[in-house]
Amino acid sequence: MQIAGAPISWGVCEVPGWGYQMSPDRVLKEMKDMGLEATEFGPQGWLPEEPEARAEAVSKFGLKPVGSFFLAVMHDPNHDPIPAVRKELEAFKVAGGDYLVLAADSGQDGYDNRPVLDEEGWSTLFSNLSRITEVCKEAGVTACIHPHWGTMVQNVDEVEKVLDNSSVGLCLDTGHLTAGGADVVELTKKYADRVDIVHAKDVHKDQTDKLLPGELTWSEGVKQGMFAPIGEGDIDFAAIVEALNKVGFDGYYVLEQDIMLDEEPVADGGPKENALKSFSALKALA
Repeated sequence: MQIAGAPISWGVCEVPGWGYQMSPDRVLKEMKDMGLEATEFGPQGWLPEEPEARAEAVSKFGLKPVGSFFLAVMHDPNHDPIPAVRKELEAFKVAGGDYLVLAADSGQDGYDNRPVLDEEGWSTLFSNLSRITEVCKEAGVTACIHPHWGTMVQNVDEVEKVLDNSSVGLCLDTGHLTAGGADVVELTKKYADRVDIVHAKDVHKDQTDKLLPGELTWSEGVKQGMFAPIGEGDIDFAAIVEALNKVGFDGYYVLEQDIMLDEEPVADGGPKENALKSFSALKALA
């Protein structure tokens, strides 16, 4: 089992105003110190955008780059996402990375609201998804769709629409899929052979169940501790790992626990403690 870290577990997020943002040096050092050997790059701009500087920021801690979580507006016929994708792929050439983990950006700040797609919007999204996938393939990078709350691919019916009408691979984000109404174990079994990478999140389902009815916003849920260390929430990771093992999955499980911080954590404390719990729980399933 290949296990990687993600900066969101340290409260590092692309959303404006998303709490205190820890420095790359501290986050990446803590990943390495706890025994992780790989990491995603985190949100655009957290690590240097200049390729050589980004490579140095990660390599000095001996971590293998997995790739990027990448927001792309794909539904707007007046917006071309390809230039930004190509720029990110240039960084991949120097800094490394195998996966461009695509979320269908709503075009709005944050994840608490999103527009509703019409047929033109869906057609444009599918067209751009195909274009991005092809550009990535030419660069030797795998593009996969990341179902994500507050984006244009959020609810389980939207996830299945994308998977049933395209050949794009899936970033199996267990937390976001649960939030979007999926039975994540059954969805994993159905699409196991489409999974390129796993974002391993555990959740308290009594809270995620309040998202679709509008009883809770995403940011409110995160502030209230909607996410838990793996093994302390309601997601059956043993069943998920078993389903993926059956199809020979050998990609990364990326540890993620969405949190917000108010200030710099104390030395030898803070998010690293929960990340270690998740790391240990996932390794036990290997």
